[in-house]
Amino acid sequence: MTGLARLPDWQVRLRRWLTGAAGRPIVPGQWDCCLFAAGAVEAQTGVDLAADWRGRYSTFAGGRRILRRAGYADHVALIAAHLPEAPVNMALPGDIAIVPGEEGDAGGVVQGAGVYVLSRSGRLGVVPMTPTLRLFKLGIG
Repeated sequence: MTGLARLPDWQVRLRRWLTGAAGRPIVPGQWDCCLFAAGAVEAQTGVDLAADWRGRYSTFAGGRRILRRAGYADHVALIAAHLPEAPVNMALPGDIAIVPGEEGDAGGVVQGAGVYVLSRSGRLGVVPMTPTLRLFKLGIG
């Protein structure tokens, strides 16, 4: 685990990125929950955790397959390899939350008492923090 530091203007960058993220249809390998979480990390830190996988799969099973070949059990393991895990009650805006989703565990972005997530249509939604399974912290730069 390396941990990533937020850029000085991370809040503005994250807000701008979230505004642009809303409404894109879900397309595995181009726009899905893993790429949503990785995009939020990139907006805040300038580091794209999914750069090597973006556009290289067209199904969720295909995405899991290429992550396994790279040594990660799944998308959550990829996040865990780069960000420190913390108790859910330590969540701050911009941190990455793993919440239960329709297709399995989904990556989301903490926003106060809720978590931004993608719906099936790709719309941005907010779910309560209560079902959060794991939390990964971004460092302050």
